[in-house]
Amino acid sequence: MSTDLKSKFLQVYDSLKSDLIHDPAFEFDDDSRHWVERMLDYNVPGGKLNRGLSVVDSYKLLKGEELTEDEVFLACALGWCIEWLQAYLLVLDDIMDESHTRRGQPCWFRLPKVGMIAVNDGVVLRNHIPRILKKHFRGKAYYADLLDLFNEVEFQTASGQMIDLITTLVGQKELSKYSLSTHRRIVQFKTAYYSFYLPVACALLMFGENLDDHVQVKDVLVEMGTYFQVQDDYLDCFGAPEVIGKIGTDIEDFKCSWLVVKALELASEEQKKLLNENYGRKDPASVAKVKELYHTLNLQGVFEDYEIKSHEKIIKSIETHPSKAVQEVLKSFLGKIYKRQK
Repeated sequence: MSTDLKSKFLQVYDSLKSDLIHDPAFEFDDDSRHWVERMLDYNVPGGKLNRGLSVVDSYKLLKGEELTEDEVFLACALGWCIEWLQAYLLVLDDIMDESHTRRGQPCWFRLPKVGMIAVNDGVVLRNHIPRILKKHFRGKAYYADLLDLFNEVEFQTASGQMIDLITTLVGQKELSKYSLSTHRRIVQFKTAYYSFYLPVACALLMFGENLDDHVQVKDVLVEMGTYFQVQDDYLDCFGAPEVIGKIGTDIEDFKCSWLVVKALELASEEQKKLLNENYGRKDPASVAKVKELYHTLNLQGVFEDYEIKSHEKIIKSIETHPSKAVQEVLKSFLGKIYKRQK
C-alpha cells in the first residue's frame, strides 16, 4: 500500500468533511460546525483504514491500468463511506458494550463533554453516508445500486449485532448454547458483510458490474470475514493491548467468542464447570482462570491449525473464479489479513 495513496485518501477525507460541515440542508453555527468536525476527526479516520483503502485497491486491480484523477477521487469517496459506516457502528457498539478504549484512545462516549450525545452522533454519522453518495454519485448509472448496497449491508450488520446481543443474554443462562454455527452466523452478519463484501462490491459497481453475477465473490469474502473474526477473537485474548489498540473484554462480556466455543468442544466435564463458573465475570481472577484454561486446552495451537486450514480453503475457492482480475482482488484482500498481529 503506497504512502501516496494513503495521503491522497486522507485528502479526500478533508474534502468530504468540508462538504458535510457546510451542508446547505442544515443551518450550521460555529458551535455545531465545530462539534461535527471534532466528532468526525475523533471517530472516522483513526483506524487502519483497511476497508476504505480496499475499495481503491480493488478498483485498480479490476481496471488493470492507471486510474484517472476522477476515478481515484470516487473510489476514495466510496472507501470513506465504508469508514463512516464503521465509525457509526463502533460509536454505538462501544456504548452497548460499555467499552473503555478504542483504537488506543478513550471511546467517544467516555469523553466528559460527550456522554450520551454520542448516540445522536452515531445517527449523524449514519446520515452522512447518503449525503456523500448523493453529492458525488447521483448522476452515475450505478447510483441506485450503491444506495441499495449500503442499506442492505447496514441491515445485515445491525441484525448480526442483534443476534450477538441476544445470544449473549441466552448464553448467560446457559453457556452450552454457544456453538460454532451460532458463532458463524453472528460473524457473517455482524462483520463479514460490511468489512469484506462491501469494499469489493463498491469497486465492482463502480467498474460497471452487476452484483447478482458475483454471488461466488460474496461467498469467498464472507468466508474471509469469518476467518478475520476468529483472528479477532483470538487476539482479544492473546494479543498485546499495545499492539491491537484496545483492551480485550470478550471474557468479561460473555461474548460468543470462537475461543469459548472451542473450549466448550474440547473441555472435560470438570473444565466445563470451571468455564461456567468463571466466564462472563468482571473480576480479574475469574478472567485469569478462563485464560489459564485456554492455555491448558492449547487453544493457541488449535487456532494456528485453524488458520492454516482456513487459508488453504479460501485460496482453493478463489482459484476456481473465472476472472483473473477478480482472483487478484480476492488474493490481495486475503494477503492483508493472513497471520495479522493486530
